[in-house]
Amino acid sequence: MNFKIIGDSCCDFTQEDLKKEYVACIPLTIVADDKEISDDDNVTQSGIFEYIEACREGVKSACPSPQTYMDSYEADKDIYVITISSKLSGSYVSADIAKDLFLEDHPGARIHVFDSKTASAGQYIIFKKIEELALSGYGFSDIVNMVTEYINSLNTIFVLEDLTNMIKNGRIKKLKGAAANMLNIKPVLCGKDGEIAMIDQGRGMNKALNKMLHHIDKTESDRKFAVISYCDCPARAKNVKKVLVETMQFEKVKIIQTKGISTVYANRGGVIVAF
Repeated sequence: MNFKIIGDSCCDFTQEDLKKEYVACIPLTIVADDKEISDDDNVTQSGIFEYIEACREGVKSACPSPQTYMDSYEADKDIYVITISSKLSGSYVSADIAKDLFLEDHPGARIHVFDSKTASAGQYIIFKKIEELALSGYGFSDIVNMVTEYINSLNTIFVLEDLTNMIKNGRIKKLKGAAANMLNIKPVLCGKDGEIAMIDQGRGMNKALNKMLHHIDKTESDRKFAVISYCDCPARAKNVKKVLVETMQFEKVKIIQTKGISTVYANRGGVIVAF
């Protein structure tokens, strides 16, 4: 293959994807109090849940170094990089610095770093778009333009059941988050200009999921493809898929599990939909 697609580990690649010769995953670092764990294949969901429960400060993440990205670039291939939103992590900046440094030694190389403006399932659906176009024979410039347009039209909506880690690490205000947990209020969140915004809430998970589905239904979309990332709740993900296909007429819906970093923030029971 004359192309390579690189994602940071917030992109929920499947094991099947990672076996492809043109796919590479760059690990972020999971930070739990005084422990630093590379978010690679050695990380398990059960291990992350243990970190979250035991961690005093809240489990966080740290971005890869530019050198880590540079080591994955190749001068003789078209390189497409997908990072978690630049407003949520420094991963985009590291990848872009690495691109500039690499081009100093390889001025003819073609590398584009996409700020996904999303995470998890959102990054994955961008990966699938790049893969589809590259395998169809589109050129570098065309892919960059089409994927940039695709990112700008992309929607990511999600519901979290367990807010514990989001409260601990400061992504949700402690007082407000603790009250929500006590009252069993589950937020419906979305990606907005690369940041996280709350668009609704429900008392209990079922009501929150129904509200999430309502927002998906009223959002303008071509209804062709959606990706669901789930964290330790496969039956819930299947139920969401059923509604998307049977009620909203999505042509294809792919269900994947959250990987390390996505698990850190989604926590048990979280469901993320990108379309």
